[in-house]
Amino acid sequence: MTASTERKEVRRVLMTADAVGGVWRYALDLAAGLRSRGIETVFAGLGPWPSAEQAREAEAIGKLCWLDAPLDWMVENETSVRPVPALIADLAQREGIDILHLNLPSQAAGLDGCLPVVVVSHSCVVSWFAAVRGRTVPEEWRWQSRLNRSGFDRADVVLAPSRSHAAMLQQSYGPIDTLQVVHNASGVEAGPHQKEDFVLAAGRWWDDGKNGAVLDAAAEHIDWPVVMAGANRGPNGQYLPLRHAVHHGELSHSETMALMRKAAIVVSPSLYEPFGLAALEAACNRAALVLADIPTYRELWDGAALFADPHDPHAFADAVNRLAKDERSRNSLAERALMRSRTFTVKAQVDSMMRIYAGLLPMNHALTAAE
Repeated sequence: MTASTERKEVRRVLMTADAVGGVWRYALDLAAGLRSRGIETVFAGLGPWPSAEQAREAEAIGKLCWLDAPLDWMVENETSVRPVPALIADLAQREGIDILHLNLPSQAAGLDGCLPVVVVSHSCVVSWFAAVRGRTVPEEWRWQSRLNRSGFDRADVVLAPSRSHAAMLQQSYGPIDTLQVVHNASGVEAGPHQKEDFVLAAGRWWDDGKNGAVLDAAAEHIDWPVVMAGANRGPNGQYLPLRHAVHHGELSHSETMALMRKAAIVVSPSLYEPFGLAALEAACNRAALVLADIPTYRELWDGAALFADPHDPHAFADAVNRLAKDERSRNSLAERALMRSRTFTVKAQVDSMMRIYAGLLPMNHALTAAE
């Protein structure tokens, strides 16, 4: 007899998600890709409850379990989120989970158990303050820094969606030995869309990181109508008045994609984007991109977009008007964006995650008959 060694198979992943921002789309697209490889996903939802449409979408892909617990960036102190790791561990035990895939670092802080843990930093308060306010996180938010650092240390692998965000994490928290980059992806499929003469931007405009005030000011000087899709009132009383753009308010993902299929130009003025899913979705929909000149967008879209100073409304207006007046340049830029979008496929993302998951599982040792 001889001994053979092979890794156990990943069959069931617990993935945390929230219904507030881009993590929802990330989780659903990734889980759909994993399902095609025979891996089941249990979504552990936290924060405000999903809409009926969101719940149906998740349940068509995996099992949706909503935990009675908040998101760390929506509470004022550490006490409010202290029960979260135990809730996740209990759910994982009940569901027979092989891998924990946690989409907030704080969710891993102090986590008990022996399951492998993948932590993804999609954004955080600490790096947000560095990018948007240009300073360290205020004293009343320092607990976030401690909790996230604890989550990074607990994780077997820490992931960032871009090299730029990975660098910002290490500037904010110090060295993270297990840090890797796996780009986000989009399941949006390109089609022969009939474009119309308007500009679209999509985001949570109550978030200063999305920089909606600059785009709204630019809209006064842009030749085409500027449509801003997304809420301008936040969950904690944040509010951004929009005076010059056409505000469509909070839309479902399908409604936003319907607009993107029509928009000839899509703009993102963000000061802070660890990845920027809206830009990728716009590129998949053959829109010409005008993006804030920030490290993430330069990393991902250099050569496939126009860039503008995120602090200068006139720079955005000039870039958009240049494309609005020149159909050939606009179409050429849209095709380059479409080609670049094919770098960020769900298949590539799933391939990376499968490799990471497999490397975290223990080995099976079995005896086989010698020849």
